[in-house]
Amino acid sequence: MRPPVGAHVVDTRSGRLGVVMGHEGPYVQLRPYGGGKEWDAEPGAVRRATPAERLSAATAHANARSRGEVP
Repeated sequence: MRPPVGAHVVDTRSGRLGVVMGHEGPYVQLRPYGGGKEWDAEPGAVRRATPAERLSAATAHANARSRGEVP
């Protein structure tokens, strides 16, 4: 699977949800929802995030922002 830039995916090896930032060599470059340090994932180890997973990530980010944990 080669997801398009901007797609929300889950790295099945780490369980983390990320936004596709690009493709470099054989890897998919992901960034955590809401920003943060990018990481590389193998294309075979990513799947599209479900609506529930996207909502959960958005809620967690909003809660962290309200606590002043993220800018």
